[in-house]
Amino acid sequence: MTNPLFSWQADSWQQLNALRERMPHAILLHGSEGIGKTVFAEHLAKSLLCETAGSDGHACGNCVSCGWFDQYSHPDYRRVRPELLDEEESSSSDADEPEAEKKATKSSKAPSKEIVINQIRALADFMNISTHRQGLRVIVLYPAEALNVPAANALLKSLEEPNANSVFILASNSLDKLLPTILSRCHKFAMGMPAKEQALEWLNAQQLKNADAWLAQQGGAPLSALKIAQSENRSDYDEFVRQLCSPSVETSLKMAEKMQKMDVPMTVACLQRWLYDIFSYKQSGRIRYYPSYSKELATLAKRIEMNSLLKLLKNTGERQAIASHPLSAKLFIEDMLLDYSALFY
Repeated sequence: MTNPLFSWQADSWQQLNALRERMPHAILLHGSEGIGKTVFAEHLAKSLLCETAGSDGHACGNCVSCGWFDQYSHPDYRRVRPELLDEEESSSSDADEPEAEKKATKSSKAPSKEIVINQIRALADFMNISTHRQGLRVIVLYPAEALNVPAANALLKSLEEPNANSVFILASNSLDKLLPTILSRCHKFAMGMPAKEQALEWLNAQQLKNADAWLAQQGGAPLSALKIAQSENRSDYDEFVRQLCSPSVETSLKMAEKMQKMDVPMTVACLQRWLYDIFSYKQSGRIRYYPSYSKELATLAKRIEMNSLLKLLKNTGERQAIASHPLSAKLFIEDMLLDYSALFY
C-alpha cells in the first residue's frame, strides 16, 4: 500500500492516526510553507473516506471510494481553495495544449487569490444532504489564511454548528492571519520542518543541483526550495539578491521596474530573509538563509544601525501582510527598496 506522504511526515501521520477513534470535527494543520501540508491534508481526507483503510490509517488506493477521490469525483468530498490555485493546476496539466486554444479558453478576469464567500456558501447544499454511503463527509480547505473576512465569518457558522459525520481539514502557513474564533473551534495540529538530512535526501532525489543552497535560502522548506529553483523566474530572483548587496536609489528603481512582474509576496520574503541574515550576523556572526553571500552580508551589517534595522524588519513584515494585494506592484516594491537603501546612507 503506497502513499504520497513525504518521509518527514511519518511521525505526524502516526500521531494524527491515533485520533481516528475520536476524530475532531475540524482539524487545522499548521506549519511553515513548503513542507507538504496540502499533500498531507488531501491524503488524510482520502484515508477518512476509504472503505478499506489499513491499520496504519492509509487509504487502500483500490476501493471505489479511492477511485472516486483520485478523479476528484467523490460525492462526499469537497476541496476549497483560491481560484488562482485551480488555474495554476489547470495550466500545469494543459502544458501541451496549443497556445491558440489556451488563449481561447482563458478567462479575461484574473483568478482570485482569496477564498471568497460564494465558495463557502456552495458548501451549504453539500453539508445538508445525507452522505453517499452513510460514511463521513470531508472538506479540505487551504490555505486557510486566504479566506477573506466574509468567507471566514461564513465558515465560522459551519464550525460552530458542525453537521454530524462531517470533518473539516484546514491547512495554514500562518496562524496569526486567522480569526481567533476560527482557531478556537479547530483542533490545532502542528507540522514541523523536516530535518536537513531528510530534506536534502528528497531534493537530491529530484535531481536538484545546489540543493543545499536552495534549501538554506527557503529556510529549510524543501518544496519551496524545489519550486523556486525550478521557476522560470529563478534568474530574476538571483539577480534581485545580488542587487541587494549594493543598495542605492538607482538600484531600487531599476529592480522595482523588473520585480513588479514577479510574485510580490515572494519578493518581499526574499528581502525579509536578507534582512534577517544581516540582523543575525550583527547579533551572533551567523548567517542562515544566504551563506554564499556571507562576505557581502558582513559588510552591510557593519554599515547599519541596529535600531534602524529592527524598524525596517518590522515594516517589511507589515508589508508582507498586504503583499498579495498591492494597489501598484511597482510602487509597492519601489517604496520597500528605497527604505532598504536608505538604511545605508
